Amino acid sequence: MYRLLTNTEISQLESQHCSAEDWSTISIHSELDLKYVREVRFSGTCRLGKFEKSFLMPGGIRKHSGIFHATLHNVGVGNDCCIENIKNYIANYDIEEDCFIENCDIILVDGESSFGCGVEVSVLCETGGREVAIHDGLTAHEAYITAMYRHRPMLIQRIKDMVASHTTKRTSNRGTIAAHSTVVDTGYIKNVYIGPGAKIEGAGRLKNGSLMSRTDSPIHIGYGVIADDFIVQDGSSIEDGTSLTRCFVGQACTFKHGYSASDSLFFCNCHEENGEACSIFAGPFTVTHHKSTLLIAGMFSFMNAGSGSNQSNHMYKLGPIHQGAMERGAKTASDSYILWPARIGAFSLVMGRHTTNPDTSDMPFSYLIEKDGVTYLAPAVALRSVGTIRDAQKWPKRDKRHREGRLDNVNFNLLSPYTIQKMQRGLKTLKQLKEISGATSDTYAYQSARITGSAMEKGIGLYTMAINKFLGNSVISRLEKVEGKLELFRPTSEDGTGDWVDLCGLIAPKKLLVPLLDKIQNGEIASLEDVNAELSALHQNYYDLEWQWAYRTMLDFYGMDENSEITSAMLSDIISKWKESVIGLDQMLWKDARKEFSLSARTGFGFDGQDSTVQTLDFSEVRGQFESNPFVMAVEEHIRTKSALAEKWLAILH
Repeated sequence: MYRLLTNTEISQLESQHCSAEDWSTISIHSELDLKYVREVRFSGTCRLGKFEKSFLMPGGIRKHSGIFHATLHNVGVGNDCCIENIKNYIANYDIEEDCFIENCDIILVDGESSFGCGVEVSVLCETGGREVAIHDGLTAHEAYITAMYRHRPMLIQRIKDMVASHTTKRTSNRGTIAAHSTVVDTGYIKNVYIGPGAKIEGAGRLKNGSLMSRTDSPIHIGYGVIADDFIVQDGSSIEDGTSLTRCFVGQACTFKHGYSASDSLFFCNCHEENGEACSIFAGPFTVTHHKSTLLIAGMFSFMNAGSGSNQSNHMYKLGPIHQGAMERGAKTASDSYILWPARIGAFSLVMGRHTTNPDTSDMPFSYLIEKDGVTYLAPAVALRSVGTIRDAQKWPKRDKRHREGRLDNVNFNLLSPYTIQKMQRGLKTLKQLKEISGATSDTYAYQSARITGSAMEKGIGLYTMAINKFLGNSVISRLEKVEGKLELFRPTSEDGTGDWVDLCGLIAPKKLLVPLLDKIQNGEIASLEDVNAELSALHQNYYDLEWQWAYRTMLDFYGMDENSEITSAMLSDIISKWKESVIGLDQMLWKDARKEFSLSARTGFGFDGQDSTVQTLDFSEVRGQFESNPFVMAVEEHIRTKSALAEKWLAILH
């Protein structure tokens, strides 16, 4: 199919202002029409496919495939490519079929390259110590283990060895621009793998990286983007002058409006605009939109950073060595500040400036509010917040990853063994504080924060309701699964019992995680693919493992004897508590949503109206009616549905 040029063909090419150092190193497809090769300089070994296709451009113009005004050195060109107006040259690349490359400066591979694989990213600790070596199959969970399990140096070394082996396989002195890719109006591209369907438009500089695009989940790199030592996964979009240095970008992420990041990891569905990041571990759905926001030396996931959010990892002593974590779902209000080290509990809200290094990891769903330089903790109040529930509902809907080939295993559950175990510890702590300090105390000291007496009582009540809700959910789900047969109610394994961890999106029991890590450390699991397969299996088995944990927790929480028979009366009591808690929490959400339709919420409506009637009409036209609000209607329907479900099972168990 491919052959050398004849003398006649060489003469034709020369008449079309083409030249070669040695025409004998140039081979062509036997069906190539040479009229589509003009003003091209060849050197090294080059191979040209046939050019039969035309590209339809925006505005309706058509451009025929071929090579025009270019210099190629050691380049293979596939069928139906269009390469035009290369100001400098393309060197050491295999360009697959149906690619469009136009108005570029230089595209080259210089020496051997691993295309970003193996680059070490100094996350969390800016000065080093938690480096994660990135590669084209990196998951949030593998990265979490690599960064956070430094107390197991042999395990970390095994993972490093696996990454090094994978990096060796990726190393080559030739680059690839895969099929159906577009590279236009771009400056400097060096040592970059460009995957199928990628579209690069106007990028400034791309150096030492991989764009792991897929035709069914393409990557887009936009104008002014500068990226050095990077890997970008499929479905992601990097736009508008974004600057990345030593960064990993996971699947379906969005970066735009001049965002700047260095030494950071961003996993699936992150959305970053305007602001800045340094040495962060951004788990799934980490979002920031504001120019004034800096995320630094922290771990985040399912996080929304408010305008002006900032952290500090530098106490001006031994350097920027401090780190912190905001557990899944935690978010910051505008102008918030946290002095690292600190750890913020899951699904909590941070407001104000906090300089006392709080650790609220055992108080999830809380508000941290600063008043006169003091951190006040309001435990569990986020459980009754519309915002918390809205967040939990929107994340699955905003998962933009292609259904096939998802790398990160994401558990979206608001209530899980991970959060409920923390609530249990928080509930125990609150009761102990109340007992020690007295029920009539105005404030209670917890860690470096204060809890008011009223917040204490609300926290105890809300945590109790949430635990009742989770355990009741688990009981009813189990009854549904076993069709009400109590002899099948007990779990058949205890693999899910004990503490659970959040591996940055994947929630799993330590009882199964530790043996898995032992296998990696001992060499029983020998490849990164096998590591990810084992982690995926944990994720797939989540609900079976959750029930095993919930059953044990149910016995302990309700004071039931594990050796006694589970009776209908016991389960009826749990379901009654579940119904009361579900309806109680939903009613709190309903009341919280009502605030968005209060008189104070109408301020700013009816600008030129003369009375409140105009304001009310303007508000109704823009915001709608409370009764017809989709969220409010969903809460009301949830109350009806869950009430009916409870009554159904109470009747069956009676």
